[in-house]
Amino acid sequence: NWDINDDGSDETLSLAFGDENGGSVTQYSGSTTTTVTSQDGRSSGELAGFQFTPEGALELNYTNGVQDQLFQLAIGNVNNPNGLEQQGDNFFTTTSASGDLQLGQAGRDLQTSVVSGSLESSNVDLSKEFSDLIRAQRSYQASAQIITTADEVLNQTVQLKR
Repeated sequence: NWDINDDGSDETLSLAFGDENGGSVTQYSGSTTTTVTSQDGRSSGELAGFQFTPEGALELNYTNGVQDQLFQLAIGNVNNPNGLEQQGDNFFTTTSASGDLQLGQAGRDLQTSVVSGSLESSNVDLSKEFSDLIRAQRSYQASAQIITTADEVLNQTVQLKR
């Protein structure tokens, strides 16, 4: 028995090497080929794509029309996301201010859903970054001008001494 049903129940798979009268497969000397004369199951298929369902299950789509759900994402939630302590680029730790981590399934345990195939927007404010860049460039230009002016003053001082 193999677990091949989506609901977790077992289904018996029988292989009969012969005909309906109880015959068997016989091998003779020389070249022979075994062929399938009938099929009562699904046709063969290849993986055509995948996506996550709104509940966070990984759904595989095959070329024969079969859809199979394999894995389930665990979604974490805290009462106060601003209370999390950043541990690295994308790593956070719970604190007393954030509350305890609650793990669950989207749509069932937590009031959230998974959006497959979408891209999260940047969390950088481009207008602020560009204005900071212009400000830094202007500061660099002013500093370079001060050095040039100080160099000219020193040259004039040296020429006056001669």
